[in-house]
Amino acid sequence: MSSQIHSIHQQLMNKEITCTALVQEKLDLLKQNTNNSVNSLLDTLALDLAAKVDAKIANGETIGLLEGIPFGIKDVYMVQGTYTTASSDLLKNYKSAYTATAIQKLLDAGAIPLVKENCDSFGHGSSSENTIFGAVKNAINPELVGGGSSGGSAVNVAKDYTVFSIGGDTGGSVRQPAGYNNVYGLKPSYGRISRYGLMAYASSTDCVGPIAKSIEDIRIVLNVMSGKDTKDQTTYASAEIDKDSILTSDSIKTVGYFKNFIESDAIDAKIKSDFLSAVEKIKAKGIEVKALDFFESETLVSTYYTLAMAKTASNLSRLDGTNYGNRIEGSNLIDSYAVTRSENFSEETKRRIVGGNQVLSQGFSDEIYLKGLALRDSISENFEKDFNEVDIIISPVTPSTPPKIGESLKDPHAMYLSDAYTVGFSLGQLPTLTVPQGTATGLQITAAKNNDELVLKFANFLKDTI
Repeated sequence: MSSQIHSIHQQLMNKEITCTALVQEKLDLLKQNTNNSVNSLLDTLALDLAAKVDAKIANGETIGLLEGIPFGIKDVYMVQGTYTTASSDLLKNYKSAYTATAIQKLLDAGAIPLVKENCDSFGHGSSSENTIFGAVKNAINPELVGGGSSGGSAVNVAKDYTVFSIGGDTGGSVRQPAGYNNVYGLKPSYGRISRYGLMAYASSTDCVGPIAKSIEDIRIVLNVMSGKDTKDQTTYASAEIDKDSILTSDSIKTVGYFKNFIESDAIDAKIKSDFLSAVEKIKAKGIEVKALDFFESETLVSTYYTLAMAKTASNLSRLDGTNYGNRIEGSNLIDSYAVTRSENFSEETKRRIVGGNQVLSQGFSDEIYLKGLALRDSISENFEKDFNEVDIIISPVTPSTPPKIGESLKDPHAMYLSDAYTVGFSLGQLPTLTVPQGTATGLQITAAKNNDELVLKFANFLKDTI
């Protein structure tokens, strides 16, 4: 699909449509949607901003490329004065006091926020069912999950309720729902986009990521959000990715894939055969393909969840109803803390907090948490070795197709294992893009850290190859 951003921009400039009419159309679709992808609408703000864009155009002023483009925001980002609930009981009435850096950059560029989008509570889940607003329904088949945790964001893009949406990816939470709903979803290199104003889940792997229907729209939004931020010390300055530079893939000579992902008993037979078919099409274009050795899926998932749960326990320790949130009074202060957290956190969030406290506790931290850190370092070293041999690594996004709504809630362990093909790239802090080609849930494209441009190059190559 060609760029919706460019198309809408041209229509606005040619006065073929008004920004107010466009925004109202999208708001009406969001109000009528039956996919449960909406937590709250930003209709007053959106229509006010749209009127300003229309006034500029009427005055003969030139507008920026993103000016007037409607977008959605996963409900874990601060937007000043709006409800930011994290799809949780604890924060269901919380209003943001400030705006996240990535979102502010989009606002500064003139993009118009329409909606706070449904997601797994605090990002804890792979199906967008762990939410007080009810399960997000898949855009293609509403009996299936929308994926998680950025399920609402992916569904809204797939259904054209938003032109693009901003999700959050910690262990696959942009890439997996993008695959489930046949759209593009990017987890950029860790640190390329500021995390300031994104509710922390696992701070060392949390990434701000765009979801859209075209590679060009991903590129535009990525460029706007990228850059160093004094409020986030993990950020770095990055070069803008040029539109023409990603249209040629001559620099990509060798592609790798992980043998154990494809030889696993867990992978769906159709996803496996489709992936291997895609590999053959890549070879037919003259690119060398190498089978690589990697850590077993169980090791990747265990390492990721050990570290992610530890960080969850730490990051959510601040939420006790004292400074913000839905406080429940107990018989004393300690009791108030306990009942507030017990009643307001979802079962999945409590499971992750308990697990995190366990691996950080005396007698277990050396045995479990420090071992997890050592394994994370080994995974990163493995990637460094691999990217000396290949330019790009491709993989399935998920080992299986989306489950029916309700199935994941019955088996949390199976839900964790559904992340087997995404969490390794998160631990390596690598740029990884889901593309809606190759298998029923798409393909992942990964490059060495800080080489986001190469990922987009190969995505364009694949678009014309498979």
